[in-house]
This record gives sequence, C-alpha cells and structure tokens, in this order.
Amino acid sequence: MRPRLVVMVKEPHPGRVKTRLGREIGMTRAAWWFRHQTKRLLRRLDDPRWDLTLAVSPDHEGLQSRIWPAHLPRVAQGRGDLGDRMGRLLRGLPRGPVCIVGGDIPGITPAHIARAFAALGNHEAVLGPAPDGGYWLVGMKRVAPPPATLFQGVRWSSEHTLSDTLDTLPGLRVALVDTLNDVDEAADL
Repeated sequence: MRPRLVVMVKEPHPGRVKTRLGREIGMTRAAWWFRHQTKRLLRRLDDPRWDLTLAVSPDHEGLQSRIWPAHLPRVAQGRGDLGDRMGRLLRGLPRGPVCIVGGDIPGITPAHIARAFAALGNHEAVLGPAPDGGYWLVGMKRVAPPPATLFQGVRWSSEHTLSDTLDTLPGLRVALVDTLNDVDEAADL
C-alpha cells in the first residue's frame, strides 16, 4: 500500500482564507501569502516516495480550480469543522498510510514527511506537534478503520487541540514527530 500525503487547501480568496492573519495584514495580503506559500509547499512536497493529493474547499470551486497544479488529484473536503473534514479523509481514501497537512506550514520538508510515514511503521497514528498546542500533521496507518471517537470533542484552534486529539485515539500507539510552526497571525510570519 503506497503512502498518501494529503494537503488541505482552500481557494485563496480574500476574507475566506487565513482570516486571523488577514485581520492584521489585510485580507488580500493574507490570501496572496497563502496562495504563494501553498504553491511553494506543493512543489517541495511532490515526492516520488508518496502520492500527493489535494483536499480542496469549497468543494465544487476547488475541484474546478486553475490555481492548484492540474496534475495533482483532488478530493473535496466536504462540510463540517476541521475534525469532520479530516475524519472523512482518513475514512474515505483508499487503504494504506495517510498523512494530512495544511498549506500554511512553511517549514515542512520532504524529510519531515518521510519521518512521519516511517513512524507509522510501528505506530497506528502520528502527530506533528505545533508550539501553540495544536499540530501541523496527522497521520494514520489505516490497516483498520479509524476509531469512531476520532476528533470528537476536540477544541480546535486552541492550546488543547493536540491533547484533545490524543484523547480521541484510545488504545492506539501514537508517535509524535517534529515540532513545526503554522502561520495563524502576523507574528508567525
């Protein structure tokens, strides 16, 4: 089973992407930053060791978008909070190891992704912590269906996000890999 890296992206329209950052630097600048940051990230992470897939939002517009590289397969994120959307990806993609990241983590390299997939060799799940209490990567081996509790009750965008997510993975061996920053506010740039 070939590893699959999923990058979650939103169409980079002002006011619809990176809104916390946009409140500080302007919505147009925040959308511009996200678009260009994500394009650089996708070029860097398009690696022969895994299949790269885009999870797009909004669904219809993202599936038709000319912004993202045409050669990359796309799946719709669907509705709901971040946990609903990531849970659907982890349950719905073909079997095998999957890691999910966002487009707003400038420091990700192929080596980080390779370490996360390697951690799935002897763990059922992997998380890449962020200094703010969240995480930049979630992955699962997926030889069995994810637990029904996955992402239930997680306090998103808080200092509790990582610990809440760990609580939704009872009885699973979970590896923690490299700590990386995401960009939520101007200070993160």
